[in-house]
Amino acid sequence: MAFASIDPKTVDVNFFKAIDKDWMLITAGSEEKLNTMTASWGGTGILWNKNVSYAFIRESRYTREFVDGNDYFTLSFFGGNMKKELGFCGRNSGRDVDKIKETGLTVVSDEAAPYFEQAELVLVCKKLYCQKMDKESLIDKSLADQFYSDNDWHYFYVGEIVKMLKKV
Repeated sequence: MAFASIDPKTVDVNFFKAIDKDWMLITAGSEEKLNTMTASWGGTGILWNKNVSYAFIRESRYTREFVDGNDYFTLSFFGGNMKKELGFCGRNSGRDVDKIKETGLTVVSDEAAPYFEQAELVLVCKKLYCQKMDKESLIDKSLADQFYSDNDWHYFYVGEIVKMLKKV
């Protein structure tokens, strides 16, 4: 199946549902060496007069090393069709298992970052900003106990959507 580049301002996707209920894969690296993880936190919008996405990756996640080590990352959306595979990618570390092999995902190489042939929509993002979240910055301190009792804080990434690809 092929992908066509589309204008992000014309896409008709409910990102609240796509991220929270259907999930997405955050991927970085090269076709030969990459890692991916499932995420259900993030979003899209406008920042610095650019179309952007934002994603959150815990400090302990192997994927963070790939996102930090590359200028680009991708967000792949599957429309809820691959929950079993995405669940596997969320429960297992690429340090320990070959997620691509185990899930049957097919890597597609973009000049910037890898994504997956099975995806319905892909956001190719150029990193613009990264910040480690911390307790001192939380307004609602109860969130620290609820989400960070193990002190494994998220890094907050903002990426410019340089390309949006839709399966045709």
